[in-house]
Amino acid sequence: MAKKLEPPSSPLPRTLGPVPDLERHLPSDWWRTLFTSVYLKTDGDVVENERNTAKEVDMIISTVGLEPNDRLLDLCCGQGRHCLELARRGFKHVTGIDRSRYLVRLARKRAADMGLRVAFHEGDARRFRLPESTYQCVTIMGNSFGYFDRVEDDLAVLGSVKRVLRSGGVLVLDIANGDWIRKNFDRRSWEWIDQDQFVCRERSLSSDGQRLISREVVVHAERGVIVDQFYAERLYSPGLLIQLLEKAGFEEIRLHGPVETESGRNQDLGMMAARIFVTARILKRPAAIKRGKVIFPKVTVLMGDPSLPDQVKRDGQFNEEDIETINRLKRALTELEDYSFEYVDQHGPLITRLKNELPQFVLNFCDEGFNNDAFKELHVPAYLEMLGIPYTGAGPACLGLCYNKALVRAIAASLDIPVPLETYFHPDDQSAMIPATFPALIKPNYGDSSIGITVESYVRDAQELLPSVRKLQEAFPGRPLLIQEFLDGAEYSIGIIGNPGLTYTFLPALEVDYSALQPGLPRILGYESKWLPDSPYWTQITYQEAQLDEDTLRKLQDYSSQLFVRLGCRDYARFDFRADAKGEIKLMEVNPNPGWCWDGKMNLMASFGGLRYADLLRMIIEAAQERFTAQKTGNGHGNGHGNGNGHKNGSKNGAKDP
Repeated sequence: MAKKLEPPSSPLPRTLGPVPDLERHLPSDWWRTLFTSVYLKTDGDVVENERNTAKEVDMIISTVGLEPNDRLLDLCCGQGRHCLELARRGFKHVTGIDRSRYLVRLARKRAADMGLRVAFHEGDARRFRLPESTYQCVTIMGNSFGYFDRVEDDLAVLGSVKRVLRSGGVLVLDIANGDWIRKNFDRRSWEWIDQDQFVCRERSLSSDGQRLISREVVVHAERGVIVDQFYAERLYSPGLLIQLLEKAGFEEIRLHGPVETESGRNQDLGMMAARIFVTARILKRPAAIKRGKVIFPKVTVLMGDPSLPDQVKRDGQFNEEDIETINRLKRALTELEDYSFEYVDQHGPLITRLKNELPQFVLNFCDEGFNNDAFKELHVPAYLEMLGIPYTGAGPACLGLCYNKALVRAIAASLDIPVPLETYFHPDDQSAMIPATFPALIKPNYGDSSIGITVESYVRDAQELLPSVRKLQEAFPGRPLLIQEFLDGAEYSIGIIGNPGLTYTFLPALEVDYSALQPGLPRILGYESKWLPDSPYWTQITYQEAQLDEDTLRKLQDYSSQLFVRLGCRDYARFDFRADAKGEIKLMEVNPNPGWCWDGKMNLMASFGGLRYADLLRMIIEAAQERFTAQKTGNGHGNGHGNGNGHKNGSKNGAKDP
């Protein structure tokens, strides 16, 4: 049976009958209501055609020279066909924006069904909210440009694209050849779109000859007229399009020839019949990142040992995704031309090597711990301090303290920072105090990387509590557990780079987006979200820049600053918060040496501020070297134990404009 077509959200009259002047009946904001399930049926022979999508993505990749780590934005993404194809091919940072709520929701559902990680948002192409200088490529595909009745609005779209493109970034336009369409458009046509429904089309040029006005009457053979709707598109010749792009500030504008279009019905292709593929580059340079003095140009990078077991990682060992993470780190560090790097990841001879070949400076990314033992993460900086070697990140006391979640909570509470209700359950306890509210979350008191926090850690009532406690006791014998009220509201992260009294920068706040997570799964960032690529937690959870009001953002930043100082954090740290059912935001975790990987929260927050991965790494190195110099000279509060005042770069988004 043919799929029933649903009318637009704002129904038009059943039919207007003969219309002598199409332009007079064109709503100025026709694009607000046109893109519904009806659109996917009438244009489905082209826009739901997998071969068309694959060929168009091939052109994008080959023409732009995209790399898997590039950040990509598909503006006017519709049902997400190009985004999903890019994600299917391994592109990790794909975002889609469209004005149609129906199409965005459909795109999210398809992404979830396909297990693909893509961020889809509603937004106006003229003024969407995304961070500046973030994307390597912005695409506007399938004639999704020129909808507005004023050229100034098209310029506004290009201005918004220019704002989010990073230096050297590329705009890709897939647009109708206006010269060809103006001479060859069909004034009237009709075609069956399935066994029961057909569409009749009328077209005419606008009074100034610059736009093609179209009318579609969709008819069901038994039920009659379903919709009678009007739409339009500006006809840009290649020459006029180049002029518009130049006016918007784009350079290196190139025409790449026609786009071949296949159709399942092979009848009326309309505006899709003759399209051109255009690329334009923005050569602006973002404001330079303020660079500190290079004190120690020779840097030794300490890392986990890939040859040893690691019980935190999937299957208890380094996996291909871990090796790729290390390779991406090395590639990014090669961009820091002021420094040279050597890498040490064999823990057997580590102590002897450090003693006999004292490094000038250490980038301590050994968050796995000595011998990949998470309980020995603090041992690495302890030994570096014994040898007098300067290094990045938290000291042993801070790492030991923050490894104990209950102690961090107690310290936060003493600072009047809101914390969740919690029960401490010691291995020797015979029974636990039942928490005051359910649902609850059970997790080990010691640990990081979400070890021990899984879907089974979420309990709805007292009946589910004890079986979950027993499972965790078996998995982590001798380790205390925390039974904590489950916070089910918005989840945020605050990132800090620097040290109080010296350069001190807040990265743009991050929010976890659980909207695509399949129903029935608790909304948590557990072990599955970080270590199991086949889990829906890995594929369906995304991250976005938090849209917080000024007071809330400042409050979270103040909480983070207080904890940074009290816990003795240094150089960089991350603080995770989440709202309870009443909307009160409470502290969840403090991460004194947060994940440094390219796809981790810290780098995502940096990217919201227009920073690249290499920029983030440079800032961490320079923060540590600045702190070490301050310690030697006795200036400032470079040891991370200052009063938190006098921040050199303590603005709301100190890393906003690199």
